[in-house]
Amino acid sequence: MAAGREHVTIADVARRAGVSPATVSRIMNGRFAGEEEIAERVRAAADELAYAPSPLARSLALGRTHAIAFMVPDLANPAFQSVLAGLSKTAARDGYRVLIADSGESPSEEPLLATEIRRRTDAIVLCAPRMPEDELVALVERLHPLVLINRRLPDAVRPAVAPSLSIDYRTGIAAIAAHLYALGHRHLAYVYGPERSASNAHRERGLDDFAREHPDVRIARIPAGAASEEGRAAAPLVRDSGATAALAFNDLVAIGLIGGLRRLGLSVPGDISVTGFDDIPLAQYLDPALTTASVSHADLGVVAWNRMHALIRGEEPGHDVVFQPRLELRASTTAPRS
Repeated sequence: MAAGREHVTIADVARRAGVSPATVSRIMNGRFAGEEEIAERVRAAADELAYAPSPLARSLALGRTHAIAFMVPDLANPAFQSVLAGLSKTAARDGYRVLIADSGESPSEEPLLATEIRRRTDAIVLCAPRMPEDELVALVERLHPLVLINRRLPDAVRPAVAPSLSIDYRTGIAAIAAHLYALGHRHLAYVYGPERSASNAHRERGLDDFAREHPDVRIARIPAGAASEEGRAAAPLVRDSGATAALAFNDLVAIGLIGGLRRLGLSVPGDISVTGFDDIPLAQYLDPALTTASVSHADLGVVAWNRMHALIRGEEPGHDVVFQPRLELRASTTAPRS
């Protein structure tokens, strides 16, 4: 009687079939070029012993894990969760799993963490908005196949090496500023994100573009970060700036800012309008519902997998993609009081 399935090894199958363990391995992994009679004998022995190859052993034998890595600075951010949902669901249709690494908003940890998780997977989708560019370039060959989210390599590095999927933060934040301007706001506050963030730099450039085109506008820069508690902490500075409208780095910062302003006795949008960026699921259910720049992060995840799958198969991944945000006007913005 065969041993329990969990105790059956490749050596057991080899003994039953009268071949070497190496031959069993090649047959199980589809790499056997010998006589079909031998292959049938091995498969029959495996069936009799209720043997199934170990997924880990199979991955090592084939040199593939059928897993990819997804590294983000903060998985608690619903925007990254949406990217993950689109990525993992689409990859699963092609038989791939997604392993997740969270750098905890620590740029110094990102190169080591990315290298470590890449060793355990076939490829990596990397979102490292605060990693210095020279470190990112140095990692490219080590991490390949690689798809970048919200980062682009310098022109000197071929796009096919690491295709990029990004969001047009520059245009998106300028559209929010234009909306506030049309309502009559002339004194704005930008509650900015992490200083080393590439996406924050694009937002800053968008506001600089807008300010040049509208010299009658003042924009105060208020330090914050990427999380709700940092938005809440920025509320006193926003109040003291005298701005009639605040543009938050993202929806999480906007949510914290609204809570902080209310604790200070200010109403939103009565005393000050507030906007976000990303359009996370919670944004439309706030009170007031949040005016924001909407991005389809789930679609970004789908496209990331399509690019990655092409790289894994040795095909051209296609051109870089820049997603255009869509302005969602809701109740958190109104005209300033006279």
